[in-house]
Amino acid sequence: MADQHAAAPVAKNEDSARGFAFALTAYFLWGFLPIYMKMVAHMQPLEVLSHRVIWSLPIAAAVLLILKRTDDVKAALRSPRTLLMAALTAGLISVNWGIYVWAIGAGRALDTALGYFINPLFSIFLGAVLLKEKLNRTQIGAIALVAVAVAILTYEAGQLPWVSLALTLTWGFYAFFRKTLPVGPNQGFFLEVLLLSIPATLYILYAESTGQGHFLHTGMSDTLLLLGSGVITAGPLMIYANGAKLLRLSTIGIMQYIAPTMIFLIAVFVFKEPFGTARMIAFPLIWAALAIYTWSMLRDYRNR
Repeated sequence: MADQHAAAPVAKNEDSARGFAFALTAYFLWGFLPIYMKMVAHMQPLEVLSHRVIWSLPIAAAVLLILKRTDDVKAALRSPRTLLMAALTAGLISVNWGIYVWAIGAGRALDTALGYFINPLFSIFLGAVLLKEKLNRTQIGAIALVAVAVAILTYEAGQLPWVSLALTLTWGFYAFFRKTLPVGPNQGFFLEVLLLSIPATLYILYAESTGQGHFLHTGMSDTLLLLGSGVITAGPLMIYANGAKLLRLSTIGIMQYIAPTMIFLIAVFVFKEPFGTARMIAFPLIWAALAIYTWSMLRDYRNR
């Protein structure tokens, strides 16, 4: 996560209280995000997504100005390869955000939690398939448990849990391709929302001109919620990007379960979503897989 263009010396591979506070704040904000998304559920997901993009742009720009990293963005804008890769990652993250917004509004928060629980194990699978990274038996066992859980959910529903799998796939490939983007995390996020701001602006203009928009039309609460969508989008990402540089990879790996755990609890106890027999079997299987994966990761880290 460290900025590839920073002139500062390489940070030590150890945890810091500041990094832990940053990461914990980001994960808690992501964990409470379903409540915010529920508050905008009466709006079209595309409108919410578009405003998330538009109002993230000035925040991302302000951060770059404060950090004095605008030269990196200027260089990226002159590189067709970098722009093409940024367009790919921007497309993946926009699909991920769009599905998430729709799923919360449609009463499928549990499916989003499942998707983000599966994601770390999918990243391992992706590394094995695309990067030819070797999997140990423990990791293979963890991935097999996830496959069994998905099979149970598929059998019970009569179809694949597409919301969970779509979130897993889009975020997994986003993270994979994001690593190849030759700019730091803050610069990369600015590039992505800059590219997405073009279709986002066009959609907002369309929605407002056809009377479907909620910005400045249906009351101050809707307008404030749409304005705030930029803060709740850019804020956690920026906080996380800076916190991750001050933590060990193993610490980040364990902390990434905070958000889906909170989403799960909110879905069951706040949104009162049904938690049927299939989910009672599938979720513990995935939690077991994550526990096995985490134990394996910590053991390997300790051995190294």
